[in-house]
Amino acid sequence: MPEQVLFTPAALNEVWGQQILARIKSLNLPIEELSQNRLKGLRGESERDTYNIAKRTLAVVTAPPSSFKLSPIPPSADWQFHIAEGCPAHCQYCYLAGSLSGPPVIRVFANLPQILENLANYEQQSQNTSFEVSCYTDPLGIEHLTGSLAECIRYFGTRSNAHLRWVSKFDVVDGLLDLPHNGHTRCRMSVNAAPISGKFEGGTASVTSRLNALRQLALPLERGGGGYPVGLVIAPIMPIDDWQMHYSSLFDQINEALDFECNLTFELISHRFTPGSKEVLRTWYPQSKLEMDEAKRSVKRNKFGGTKYVYDKDTMKALRCFFEREISRRFSNAGILYWT
Repeated sequence: MPEQVLFTPAALNEVWGQQILARIKSLNLPIEELSQNRLKGLRGESERDTYNIAKRTLAVVTAPPSSFKLSPIPPSADWQFHIAEGCPAHCQYCYLAGSLSGPPVIRVFANLPQILENLANYEQQSQNTSFEVSCYTDPLGIEHLTGSLAECIRYFGTRSNAHLRWVSKFDVVDGLLDLPHNGHTRCRMSVNAAPISGKFEGGTASVTSRLNALRQLALPLERGGGGYPVGLVIAPIMPIDDWQMHYSSLFDQINEALDFECNLTFELISHRFTPGSKEVLRTWYPQSKLEMDEAKRSVKRNKFGGTKYVYDKDTMKALRCFFEREISRRFSNAGILYWT
């Protein structure tokens, strides 16, 4: 729950913005209606103060025109679109660090109908087109405030050649179980080994709760579930002490939660960081024990000249072999979409 909710005039002019306003009022949260469409007053005396203020603030705004020009997001999906930016969680390895400018306030977009209408311009008629919703937030973590994720699921349930994908570290899914998704939405939970989740994933649901939520989403309708295709995003994978044992325990938990036939995929993402993200994370979490030692990493450059620090070749090979072997052995009907 945010400590303050800001509405811009443009957001209040939107029908969806008014629906969000009604939700916020029903939760008795403090509301401020701004006189202009620019957010101000979110900076503190230090970067850490700014982080704390921003993370406790929900701002209901309109998506800028630039967001209607979608970007591809391989290997996760064909395209990404955004219903919000900024995340309520406090993950010390946060991949948003360095990706978004300004204070990490949670911005929710009030012009959702226009955002969804624009997606048809990117659909291929000859084959399914996949869309990842809101890589810059956790859409389930703010769903009780917005209702926007449910609206996306309803929309994709009406499309013939478009499928939706979303991922979360939260667990309140009751409002999604009865939606007419028609199998066009894949719900995924991001999970990790207990020492990593417990140490670095502040403000999120426990892995056990996430897996229980995924179970509810995957269960057939006749068993009280949502009947969705589901997935596990194991990220960021780290070679911590006794990592094979800890990740084996995670697979045991997954086995227990998904002890029935379901449409299941895995996505495997090793930990990496950039010089920019490291700098931001050090200001957000100055006491963090997260390993970000460039001397222990290999350098990976993209086609635009950007630099990432990843694990060395031997470590990556050992990790990948372990995960592919365990998933093949334990979940023979599940697919591994990618390793990175």
